[in-house]
Amino acid sequence: MSAFWAIVGQEVKLATRVGGGGGLAVFFFLVAITLIPLGIGPNMPLLAKIAPGILWVILLLSCLLTLDRLFQTDFEDGTLDQLMLSPLPLEFLVLAKVVGHWLTTGLPLILASPLMALMLNLDPQHYPMLMLTMLVGSPALSLLGAIGAGLTVGIRRGGLLISLLVLPFYMPVLIFGVGALRAVLVSSSGDLALRNLALLGALSLLCLVLGPVAGAAGLRANLR
Repeated sequence: MSAFWAIVGQEVKLATRVGGGGGLAVFFFLVAITLIPLGIGPNMPLLAKIAPGILWVILLLSCLLTLDRLFQTDFEDGTLDQLMLSPLPLEFLVLAKVVGHWLTTGLPLILASPLMALMLNLDPQHYPMLMLTMLVGSPALSLLGAIGAGLTVGIRRGGLLISLLVLPFYMPVLIFGVGALRAVLVSSSGDLALRNLALLGALSLLCLVLGPVAGAAGLRANLR
């Protein structure tokens, strides 16, 4: 476990030092949210109505923006080959990279989401549910992204290919995340929101089991 957390710490340090990761994702999130009211106009009720879908779609796109950095940098400087020769199983290596990616991308986006929601006129009483849905669902985005990143490692400018591979699998996460928030916002149905939240949590747990295994398989296939 010490090697596992050492890799996680290294990922966080590198993302902070390079200035990518969370900073890039949050900047993209901020710019995209700023453009939405300018495009729609000063229709505050409409902005509040579409806020759940807009926030989740831009969260998804922000995560996609940083997936190509998950393994590519380590592949280019040879670090990935050294890590694959270490005693740490490759599945745990993938999981450590995913945890580092979530801490530097998913977590900053969750913390920034109330500010973004304010710009879309979302009622402050719904901020806790917004952050909860993102907290439960965002790990699935990073875990699914690790599969695409593992399959495309070694391909120059593979960011677009990762998006094409991963985006269809992001759809259930998007549907249940938006559904949980919209159930509270539109129909005030706590039971429906909890059901969607439970399904979202189940998806994240399923991805926690399958994501590292599939990501490791993709790395093995590309690095033989």
